[in-house]
Amino acid sequence: MNIALLTICIRPYLDKAYFPIGLAYVATAMEREGYVFDIIDIEANRYSDKELQDILSRKAYDVIAFGTLVSGYKYAKNVASIARRTNPKACIIAGNSVASSIPEYLLQNTEVDIAVKGEGEITMCNILRALKEKTALENVKGIVFMKDGQIVDTGHETTINIEDVGHPNWELFDMEHYIKKSIQDVPTPYPIPLEQIRAFVVNTARGCPFHCTFCYHVFQYAKYRYRSPKSILSEVETLQKRYNINYINFFDELTFFSIKQIGEFIDELFKSGLKFFWNADIRSDLFNENDLELLHKIKQSGCIGFGYSLESGNPEILKSMGKKLTVENFVAQKKALDKAGIKTFTSLVIGYPQETLETIKQTFDICYDLNMYPSVGYLLPQPATPMFEVAKKKGYADDMESYLMQLGDRQDLRFNLTNIHSDLLINEVLSHLQRISDKLDIGFKGNNLIKTYTFLTSKES
Repeated sequence: MNIALLTICIRPYLDKAYFPIGLAYVATAMEREGYVFDIIDIEANRYSDKELQDILSRKAYDVIAFGTLVSGYKYAKNVASIARRTNPKACIIAGNSVASSIPEYLLQNTEVDIAVKGEGEITMCNILRALKEKTALENVKGIVFMKDGQIVDTGHETTINIEDVGHPNWELFDMEHYIKKSIQDVPTPYPIPLEQIRAFVVNTARGCPFHCTFCYHVFQYAKYRYRSPKSILSEVETLQKRYNINYINFFDELTFFSIKQIGEFIDELFKSGLKFFWNADIRSDLFNENDLELLHKIKQSGCIGFGYSLESGNPEILKSMGKKLTVENFVAQKKALDKAGIKTFTSLVIGYPQETLETIKQTFDICYDLNMYPSVGYLLPQPATPMFEVAKKKGYADDMESYLMQLGDRQDLRFNLTNIHSDLLINEVLSHLQRISDKLDIGFKGNNLIKTYTFLTSKES
């Protein structure tokens, strides 16, 4: 059976490349089961449509699989179309949130044959086994497909014990390319000279224990799972031995959710003797000044910074978001991290229906007072979220195809759910970002104020 696994590039206009960690886990599971496949890495190589067509035409593939975010629907649809033109008889499989959040629509409006819901490792291997042995797809858990013109949904596959997953086989990809590109997400000032930094990503958890009304991720059906410190550090040690990695970006929806959890990780890190710099994502109310002793220990372990979201400075909007935190908690954590010398990376979501010029100012005033340059995005109502239902009521999704084709980066205002005129809303956001940029002497102007595509902490960033 000839199999092709494709990475999809949803930001072809950026000179960045994100290691396809989800596909890497699936590919590794397939490899362990004895499947042989080609990886066509569009993300790394930025193949044009013509180049992709030429590559897929070189072999008669039985299976062509890929995954991407639902915000990349237009790219997924295009890749599926090229796959069908070059391999008319192939089974085309899609995963990630473009498959989990809109499976029926995806099957009925693109060339995709099977949509994988949730985790892909077990499900993908079971699909391949069913195709090879010509057994019924109805027996494969975790998929949606069409049969005799009807949608068949087999539910979800049992979730994996995250301790048993192991690390992905990085050798399947151009690691030097991804290591080189990973430097773009290391904050400045750099902890060591730039030319000495070798950065990479490690996934420590799956899912999130919280349910923000604007957020969709493929593990929402499952309980939040996180790896033990020994499991995480074993992967870091392997990366160091193979690739001399000295900076780890813990790449999760949420890495640390409790003082106990992060305390155990830090203790195990010191015990291991490993030395590396790192950053991670945490709750916005995890620390306060009572935790300074622990925070200094975290800093000594190599921690450069934590990502945690303010999203809004308005209590009513925070409640509508389902954030379950207060501005006071956020401020207390930022001040505690400042005292410990740990950087803060934060983000905002502008554009909830309750948003006014006053609530926007309220949000940016907090960033200004705390000397934070936020990563700002406008509300992007993704399918299968509560905010998408609001967008539907306002008529934005009357033409679903048009709606999905408009999805993309949140730095562009694509759907305005507020009562503020779009031009005024955009100008207000840029005006507030300008005053923060001026205060911190970052030097941004115009659209560069919002289209940073990374987290900033200083002028050097």
